Amino acid sequence: MYFIDTNLFIYQLDTQAPDKSSIANRIIRTGIATGNACISFQVVQECLNTILRKAEITLSREQAETYLDVTLTPLLRVYPSITLYKRALEIQARYQFGFYDSLIIAAALEAGCKTLYSEDLQAGQRIEQLTVQNPFME
Repeated sequence: MYFIDTNLFIYQLDTQAPDKSSIANRIIRTGIATGNACISFQVVQECLNTILRKAEITLSREQAETYLDVTLTPLLRVYPSITLYKRALEIQARYQFGFYDSLIIAAALEAGCKTLYSEDLQAGQRIEQLTVQNPFME
């Protein structure tokens, strides 16, 4: 099981970075097809906010809803809870990550993931059973 951070979804839609788009698309599509990938509510929120407002090519509300239905919803496994927030606070205190990065890590751990695909954290870093991988590094 692997966890996909928000930046991969943004790259999947970014035509300005075709190499990253291709890699992100493969990881996301494979995760949906095999059922071996997941995301949290936070990834959904960040992704929708970005594609509606900040992306190089923004999506319409209808396109965003289709993306939500077809891509994000099949991967959504981790929802907010007090336990999740407390674990994120523990991770933040122990590893000195920002809170939102800690929340992503806590969600990946809660889902039982072994790999976290992210461009935002140190590649190769281990947090409990989770290893951070930057899929865009050669």
